[in-house]
Amino acid sequence: MNKTTKTAANENRRDNTEQKSVRSSKHSAPSAVASKELEEKLKRALADYHNLEKRIEEERKLLSKLSASLLIEKLLPVLDNLEQAQSHLNDEGLEIVLKQFRDILQVEGVEEIPAEGSQFDPHLHEAVETQAGEQENQVARVLAKGYKIDNTVIRPAKVVVVKKSADDNPNKDQPDEAKEVSDYA
Repeated sequence: MNKTTKTAANENRRDNTEQKSVRSSKHSAPSAVASKELEEKLKRALADYHNLEKRIEEERKLLSKLSASLLIEKLLPVLDNLEQAQSHLNDEGLEIVLKQFRDILQVEGVEEIPAEGSQFDPHLHEAVETQAGEQENQVARVLAKGYKIDNTVIRPAKVVVVKKSADDNPNKDQPDEAKEVSDYA
């Protein structure tokens, strides 16, 4: 080969190398972009997975709480019967059993709903009866105790609620028909 041919061949090789270099840099730029996109997708997938784990844990806790409240709701009539028996028998052994029962309920987060002497709250109390009195909407008596877990009512307290007596009614001078109409107005 002569010198010109060698030079031409070297230049061709150089051109080919440069073209390959340009092509590889063109390929590396999309490769870097693709790598970034994959990295972002991976980060999103991991975040979604962590959120899913949290949601599953919250659902487990909720299911556990719901199961406990359903069981406790079934046990409350037993507690009512034991308390009623204790009020008649006044037995020391039965009192110990009742204390254990109440302690277990307390450990599970069960609270008795305060009722007697308090203001009637339809979210906490179920009005079974009314009686005349001075303190409007005050709970006069508790017929069955109510219970809640973490501010969720398991069973509302069944109560007797005070209503103002007919003597205090502003419609007392009206005929009976007018009283009925004003009650619905």
